[in-house]
Amino acid sequence: MIASGIGFDPDLSRTDAQRLLTQIFAAAKIETPALDARLLLCASLGIGHLDLLREPDRQIGATAGEIEAAALRRLAGEPVARIIGRREFYGLDFALTLAVLDPRPDTEILVDAALVALEARRAEPLRLLDLGVGSGAILAALLSQLPAAFGVGVDRSEPACRVARNNLAALGFAGRSAVVCADWTNSLRGAFDAIVSNPPYIATGEIAGLAAEVRAHDPRGALDGGADGLAAYRILAAAVPQLLRPGGIVAFEVGATQAESVADLLGATGMLEPRDFLRDLGGHVRVVTAVRLVR
Repeated sequence: MIASGIGFDPDLSRTDAQRLLTQIFAAAKIETPALDARLLLCASLGIGHLDLLREPDRQIGATAGEIEAAALRRLAGEPVARIIGRREFYGLDFALTLAVLDPRPDTEILVDAALVALEARRAEPLRLLDLGVGSGAILAALLSQLPAAFGVGVDRSEPACRVARNNLAALGFAGRSAVVCADWTNSLRGAFDAIVSNPPYIATGEIAGLAAEVRAHDPRGALDGGADGLAAYRILAAAVPQLLRPGGIVAFEVGATQAESVADLLGATGMLEPRDFLRDLGGHVRVVTAVRLVR
């Protein structure tokens, strides 16, 4: 526990405050102490990283208390993105609230998988569907790379839908997107060229064993995949073939041991052919893709 006399004096320079934060986080065995220190300091000061480099000797002034409060929250196990209310994903900046999942770097593999599958069609007016849109991160990342595409995001949480709409608008994609509040594919019509999803895939009984940064700060509805973690995939596998154009692609993020099971669910529809299994940096299959057969 940090005492109020930790040393965040208003007379501290930005550099000294950053150094102190880094030391505190390192002593607490936080995984990325220097990065967390920089992000929290910049957010508290309301500046960017370049401003920190340009004026390293400028005093932190009246923000000393805010910096200390942010440090206390991080030491209590709250993720940096939750403290500052923002997350960078695929080079884009997203606002976060407690209503949405904090998008992880591994999920960028899902975006990459869809883009590789659509490589030859990047300039076409594609129709995209993101099921469980959350913050809008996946959909916005795809729209940023597919300049003529239109994307629909679906989420059953009204607060999440508001976050997604706001993020898409802030990034300039309001005219190329729509967000629908619905339970998965209910009320959807039409044919899409690509369907992506990062659905809940943690088995209910495993949630209590997750890292506190996930268990205590991500919405349970975005984590809980039912008794075996596959409940959402069963629903989606049955629904997406009717929403995909022939030759269209589907890409799902999956848990570390779920790839074969999810591929089997997709293949069992008789209308989807599993194609690729993409691994994350830890060597686990993170994304499964399939193609809608032409019949």
